[in-house]
Amino acid sequence: MGFTRAELESFRDVEVPDLLPAPGEPLRLLFVGINPGLWTAATQTHFAHPGNRFYPALLRAGILDVAVDQAAGMTEDDRDALRRRGIGITNLVARATARADELTAEELRVGGERLRSLVAERSPRVVAVAGVTAYRTAFGERRAQVGEQPRWGTSQVFVLPNPSGLNAHETVETLATAYAVAARAAGVIATPAP
Repeated sequence: MGFTRAELESFRDVEVPDLLPAPGEPLRLLFVGINPGLWTAATQTHFAHPGNRFYPALLRAGILDVAVDQAAGMTEDDRDALRRRGIGITNLVARATARADELTAEELRVGGERLRSLVAERSPRVVAVAGVTAYRTAFGERRAQVGEQPRWGTSQVFVLPNPSGLNAHETVETLATAYAVAARAAGVIATPAP
C-alpha cells in the first residue's frame, strides 16, 4: 500500500481514535505517541509509517508474538491481540501532521492534561510515552530523561525513545530493550530469571 504526497496531505488534521481495551477490561500498558502522522491518519493505525520501528520493536521485545504490517493498516485481529494483552495506544495530540514539530507547545500541554485524565480514569499499570522532548513540553519537566518518571497515582510512568525513523539514535534492538522494561513493569512480558 502506498500513498501519493497529495493523498497523504488530505489526511492533515484527521484524528486517530485511541486503541484501548473495553471499559472494565484491564489496561496494563498504555503506549503514548506524540501525534498521528499522515500515514497513521490514512490507515487509522498508530505508528503506521513504513519507516516507523514501533511494531518491529514490540515484536523483538516479545510484547507481540505476530508481526504487524503497520503500513497496510492494522487488522481487527491485530487490534484485538493488543487489547487482549491489556495494551492500549493513544497520543498526546490527536490531530495528524506531517511532522511532530508542527505542533505547538500549547497543544502538547493540553494533550498532557487529557492524557492525565485518561490515566486517572483507566488506571493503567504503566504509561509509556514515546518521545522525551514532547514529554518535557507536555508536562513541564524540562530535565526529564528517557527512563522511569515519578508515578501518576498508581501508574508507573516511563519515557521511551521515539520509534520514528527520523530518530537516528535508535535501532529496533535498542527500542526493543527500552520497551521491554516498560512491558515487564506492566506484567505484559515475563521478567527474565536471574
